[in-house]
Amino acid sequence: MVAKARLLSLLLPLLFTTLLPPSATATTLAPQHAIAMHGQPKYPAEFTHFDYTNPDAPKGGTIRQWALGTFDSFNPFIIKGTAADDLAMIYDSLMRKAEDEPFTQYGLLAESVELPDDRSWITFHIRPQARFSDGQPVTSADVIHTFKLLREQGNPFYRAYYADILNIEALDPKTVKFSFKPGENRELPLIVGEVSILPQHYWRDRDFSKPGLEVPIGSGPYRISSFDAGRSISYELRSDYWGRDLPVNRGRYNFGEIRYDYYRDSTVALEAFKAGEYDFRQETSSKNWATSYTGPMFDNGAIVRQEIRHANPTGMQAFIFNSRRPQFADSRVRQALAYAFDFEWTNKNIFYDAYTRTHSYFSNSEMAAEQLPSPAELKILEPLRQQLPAEVFSQVYRAPSSDASGNIRNQIRTGMRLLKQAGWEVKNGKLVDANGAPFTFELLLVQKEFERVVAPMLKNLEKMGIETSIRIVDVSQYINRMRSFDFDMMVYSYGQSNSPGNEQREFWHSSMADIEGSRNLMGVKNPAIDALIDQVIAAPDREQLVLRTRALDRALQWNHYLIPQFHISSYRVAYWDKFAMPDIRPQYSLGFDSWWLKSSSASVTSQENASH
Repeated sequence: MVAKARLLSLLLPLLFTTLLPPSATATTLAPQHAIAMHGQPKYPAEFTHFDYTNPDAPKGGTIRQWALGTFDSFNPFIIKGTAADDLAMIYDSLMRKAEDEPFTQYGLLAESVELPDDRSWITFHIRPQARFSDGQPVTSADVIHTFKLLREQGNPFYRAYYADILNIEALDPKTVKFSFKPGENRELPLIVGEVSILPQHYWRDRDFSKPGLEVPIGSGPYRISSFDAGRSISYELRSDYWGRDLPVNRGRYNFGEIRYDYYRDSTVALEAFKAGEYDFRQETSSKNWATSYTGPMFDNGAIVRQEIRHANPTGMQAFIFNSRRPQFADSRVRQALAYAFDFEWTNKNIFYDAYTRTHSYFSNSEMAAEQLPSPAELKILEPLRQQLPAEVFSQVYRAPSSDASGNIRNQIRTGMRLLKQAGWEVKNGKLVDANGAPFTFELLLVQKEFERVVAPMLKNLEKMGIETSIRIVDVSQYINRMRSFDFDMMVYSYGQSNSPGNEQREFWHSSMADIEGSRNLMGVKNPAIDALIDQVIAAPDREQLVLRTRALDRALQWNHYLIPQFHISSYRVAYWDKFAMPDIRPQYSLGFDSWWLKSSSASVTSQENASH
């Protein structure tokens, strides 16, 4: 689709029109309260709240959470600086995603939308009562200015994600129309609706590209109430929040104050939780989950320990190669190194058998390529046969496996054969290239706990004659090195949604490989993958989306851009027994923003807020 529109995009650059007469662009269509990616919305126009919320939940009280590292910015939209956690709470978007549907959005700032069947444009009608926290109304000009800022000065992600927006027009102060480039892109009207809308009057005379700690203005349910730079930040629920009674918000945002305390060490943070220094924790370490959540406070129920199943794709967590590095340019080398990671032994001896091996970029979903391609999928792949590895058509990808004994001599021999095919040989115990240069690389980490996971793999790499070092850095340095592609190998997680689309362009498209700050961290430059991404974005229905995503999955798998790690299909959470939650849980989210505090103080605060 990008290729189809390239000439048009050169001739018709994105226009940011401040105001056009309604008669110039308006088309009469029935207004809609919601948009579904495929099919119809679950909730009717007259719905009062989402099923997974409690509209009568009391509001108020203070909860404390933790964050790792530090922060020096309240601007999460740019690549500079380290943004504070949960800044999204201070902003509203045009639409709100339902967390019990794969991808459907309902009106938030926008009370209704209009769009044709081909989704070549969409018009949003902004609610008359929508206000920023300083009392200024939200207008079409704010929407236009937001997209101008994001595309011109924001993270490179936005340029890729919104590459197919052709034109944005203000039809009147409360009506804004987006027109899209020719081609199928059913997702684009929905992802436009997800954007946090920024106030033009606030940003007009400020430098959006620079990080800083000036408290910004938003239109969302919370505002920043206080902060200690780099150490803590507190958000307070706005008693004057304009949208508190909307159907998409009822039963949500129930905490009166949310405070984040920052810790430099995750082990210290865990001990602080058990000592009552904060209230809620989502655990990612299987060792911690198996061994550290014990003691009297767990036995007597003061702290609740819970695993909550979800239906989300788990995506791909992996050791990723920077293929820009010459030692990783050959796919046979990347494939060979995968044989050094013994997942089965690691899962048994380090992870307490908590994880499942990941093989797909879209694991835990129907979009994972777990069988040979069907005839319908082969129709997608066949035109690209000459640009794809032969295995895409004849084999199902599975990451290397072992018997968990720790003896992987056969795997190492397989890896060594691949390295020899790629021109590497062992001399004096060292793997060297044709010029005698040794094979060395650095593994960049941000969590010291991961060192124990990596250590066995490094020993196996040493047996292959490869010299590997570990570099553990703080969060800020890690982010900066990641943004500038300054790494050989690192651990990274590519999250996926139930409806893959435009974000795939930033993950793997050639156009993003050399743009610092993009998420094409591996430096993928592959015309076949580019073509498959365009087809995923243009999928006309759910069936084709699944088929095209599976085809993309195969192309990524068999190019060996990474060493797959593992996943779990549940949230592991622990919290002090002060929370209540709805009886129905959202299928595609933890739904923490629909929980509330059980204490009587919450009810008191709720009454106080209601009186304002």
